[in-house]
Amino acid sequence: MIQNGSYLNVIDNSGAKTIFCIKVLSGYKRRYAGIGDLIVVSIKSLRTKRRSTSKTKKGEIYRALIIRTKVFNNQFSGNKVSFFENSAVLLNKQNKFIGTRVFGSVPKLFRYTKHLKIIFLSSGVIL
Repeated sequence: MIQNGSYLNVIDNSGAKTIFCIKVLSGYKRRYAGIGDLIVVSIKSLRTKRRSTSKTKKGEIYRALIIRTKVFNNQFSGNKVSFFENSAVLLNKQNKFIGTRVFGSVPKLFRYTKHLKIIFLSSGVIL
């Protein structure tokens, strides 16, 4: 579960390395966000190799789509999926992906949402 004040890793090639959750979207006084939810984030650090050609800058505000969480995610089939880290992908104001690649695997549940493009950008799909 991601809440205000949580740090996440960025798993796309937008240039950011770590981000900080400012607000959980989609709900009045909503406290926690899970896989597939949108949050508002601030960039805390950039990748060292991409600092000169980065699409983002430190301190900027973006939206992010949560891809992985440490807390397991129950699915209708009875499977529980959990990861070793909290990670997200950066989005712009129109909810378009900033990066062009996603590093690592992505849960299969994105196949049934409006963010289907993330499956094509990633290297693999997990139950």
